Amino acid sequence: MTQSTSLIDFIIEISILSGGLIPLMFVLLCGVIAIVIERFYYFHRVVKAGEAMEHDLELVKPQNVDQMTQVAKHYENAPQSRIITAAVAARGQSPEAMDRQIEETLLWQLPKLDRNMWMLDTAVTLGPLLGLFGTIIGMVESFSAIGLGGASSTGAVTGGIGHALMATAVGLMIAIIGVSLLNYFNKRIRIAMHQMELIKVMVINRLCNTVAPTSGSDRAANNVNTAALKPQGA
Repeated sequence: MTQSTSLIDFIIEISILSGGLIPLMFVLLCGVIAIVIERFYYFHRVVKAGEAMEHDLELVKPQNVDQMTQVAKHYENAPQSRIITAAVAARGQSPEAMDRQIEETLLWQLPKLDRNMWMLDTAVTLGPLLGLFGTIIGMVESFSAIGLGGASSTGAVTGGIGHALMATAVGLMIAIIGVSLLNYFNKRIRIAMHQMELIKVMVINRLCNTVAPTSGSDRAANNVNTAALKPQGA
């Protein structure tokens, strides 16, 4: 009971001496952890579904719309499935028109991949700045103690410097954790985008894998070329 009371008193003391910055940074750290947990689960599910979808699309035969629809329905919770749904809806169009339809759908899925990443990026930048601000507050307290108590107030001086260093340490911890995981999630976003681009190419190739019929002008040109190749007097 005494240890818990002393710990609470210590937390209250450093909270007051840091101007409330250390509790604010711990709240920021808890927000970073919550975003990391949510994004880690999301990208684990999305990337895994994309890999399985790529494998299933390799087994789909050209022009088999039913199989593509089954694949999209099986992975309906994954953003990659929207690519297949858009391609099936645009079947019968030219590859260029189908590509534009799929690109529109792909752009609608980007905010889902990038959701809450701005908060993680903000925490990476804001953490060290709050720590620096806490350092300034601690140094101001230290110099104030020197000015009021003279050289005899060594404890007050070292206490202010200690709180300043604690604020800096918490800010750097937030930045180190945040920037490492931000780079990891950016890599996951690139992987998911690559999966969407690959799935787009796969569905276009399978839905537009037809031989264009020969037009009348093309047949006439072929006849002219054939006649020109015949030897004289034949």
